[in-house]
Amino acid sequence: MGHLVGKDIYQKLGKKIDGSTIRTPMNKQLYAILKELYSHEEAELIVKMPYSLASFGRIQRETGIEKTKLERLLKSLCVKGLVMDIKAKNKFLYIISPLAVGIFEYTMMRTGQGLNTKKWAHLFHEYMQMPGGFYDANFGNNEKISIMRTMPHEETILPSEFVEILDYEKATEMVEKSKKFSVGICSCRHEKMHIGEKHCDVPLETCSSFGSSAEYLIRNNFAREISKSEMLDNLAISKEHNLVLNADNVKNNASFICQCCSCCCNLLLGVSKHGYPNTIVTSTYIAEVDEDKCNGCGKCAKVCPVNVIEMKPESNPEIKSKKTPCGWRVS
Repeated sequence: MGHLVGKDIYQKLGKKIDGSTIRTPMNKQLYAILKELYSHEEAELIVKMPYSLASFGRIQRETGIEKTKLERLLKSLCVKGLVMDIKAKNKFLYIISPLAVGIFEYTMMRTGQGLNTKKWAHLFHEYMQMPGGFYDANFGNNEKISIMRTMPHEETILPSEFVEILDYEKATEMVEKSKKFSVGICSCRHEKMHIGEKHCDVPLETCSSFGSSAEYLIRNNFAREISKSEMLDNLAISKEHNLVLNADNVKNNASFICQCCSCCCNLLLGVSKHGYPNTIVTSTYIAEVDEDKCNGCGKCAKVCPVNVIEMKPESNPEIKSKKTPCGWRVS
């Protein structure tokens, strides 16, 4: 990495992004991504911007950039998803996008003419797959917190007079509490499609967002606005395709639900392919075997999105099935 000299603006940009909510280790792959996505002027602006939400006036004071030029740069960065503009009390606040959820997702959600989508997909894929890189930086020390958490499919939870599923574990409750909805292209499936590793028949347009996040995506053409009923229909698709519901890891004001497949989702692949069981926070509702109903068919092992179920020969003669699911590889 001798070409990354000390005063290189893209090296400074990488360091700035690495200081955000997701660790983003610098290497030649990240350097190539940054140089592809950011102009020199845009990189300089990001380096000077504060990490927290900031008004236009504050950004102008801290960067010293002339008003018209700053307006142009911020608009360009927001359209590319490299800066997020959040409307609060009738004015916009701006914040730099981390690698995830942010730069990767919004870049791969972009549609239209003249986009280097296939090149971007290969760049991100190469960066994410580097041994000892992104996954290790964020999950290599047994971190307990991740940016996303898994939600149960509500109808799979056994009824109980003692336990009631909490609102923040209900996808339908998140929908009911929201007023603005959007759906866009799944960034992970879009990436895998362009590198030839999308092995599922799941449609691309499943990425669901709510509230201010939906407003941001709609305003910058990353997603289209849909109705509440369409949002509920979109969630129903997840059950049909055996998808995992993953939401942002908060209890209140959740902003998105990803509908993830095992072949494309980078966080699920963090578990199944790269061996980091903590890339996603599990639901408080954990699947278990109903021994009275299990016939050893192996369907659960086939559909498990992180490949942790194994079918093993049953040695107990009192159990009718020849094989039973066991051998959880991760906890």
